[in-house]
Amino acid sequence: MERKYNLFSFYLSFFCLGFVAYSFFSNLENIWLLAPPNYVLLFISFLAFVFGIIGFKDKRNRLSKIRSWVTLTVSSITSIVLFLTIVASLFFSFMGVNEHIETTRSPDKNYTIHFYQWDTGATGSFGIRGELDGPLWFKKRIYYEIEKENVVIEWDSNSVVTINGHKLNLDEGETYGY
Repeated sequence: MERKYNLFSFYLSFFCLGFVAYSFFSNLENIWLLAPPNYVLLFISFLAFVFGIIGFKDKRNRLSKIRSWVTLTVSSITSIVLFLTIVASLFFSFMGVNEHIETTRSPDKNYTIHFYQWDTGATGSFGIRGELDGPLWFKKRIYYEIEKENVVIEWDSNSVVTINGHKLNLDEGETYGY
């Protein structure tokens, strides 16, 4: 039975690590962000760690031991990174770095855009960021403008929106500022 836990924890830990890597890549390349929230990944990574400990008791063969060590190492590192990410995001959200200012929906309710005001403090800049909701946990950053504090939104049609004078066709995947 421990052998099944060992293999399951191995796959779970690399599943979490893959989502963390893809989340980082999608933020760099401004593509659809497909990743569950960090607290879900933290829970899955913790499960992988627990299953890895249970599977570590399996003394049948050497490959099983190696896989257990890899699983425990990867799931521990992933859990620590995700925990620190959650703590840092909570800390900075309370400091006003990212503040949700408005949510808008298209007339046919197919598109939902969340707007956030960001501020990097006295030595940095500030601005507005818009994120388009997709199915499940998909999100895509579609609007980014520096040195703006307010957002003015007008829907021209079900898929065309004007944000602070910049027209975006969401069906064609247009973005501004990225």
